[in-house]
Amino acid sequence: MGHLTFEATEQNFGPQVLESSLPVLIEFTADWCPPCKMLAPIVHEIAHKYEGKLRVGLLDSDANQTIVQQYGVMGLPTLILFENGAPVERIVGFVPRERIEAKVLPHLALENA
Repeated sequence: MGHLTFEATEQNFGPQVLESSLPVLIEFTADWCPPCKMLAPIVHEIAHKYEGKLRVGLLDSDANQTIVQQYGVMGLPTLILFENGAPVERIVGFVPRERIEAKVLPHLALENA
């Protein structure tokens, strides 16, 4: 976990994700998932690029089954963007950074928007 990402858990999901004033991108991941490992550097790049405009969390799907079931996550990796406590975008599988940014950017408060 980089300094710009946080570990999302069942214990902190409410305050860290659902009650966040910023949009939150959560990666549902697992240690045994090769596409998750391929996606990790991209997720960290996005966390760095949009620091202060987007929060980025990683959720261990094996350790947090309640949240996985609550949001209907069927495959890994899955990225869900939460805004004002609600899921607004979902990306399943490994995708390039540009595709993730295309889904996330409309939800960010950017100076040049």
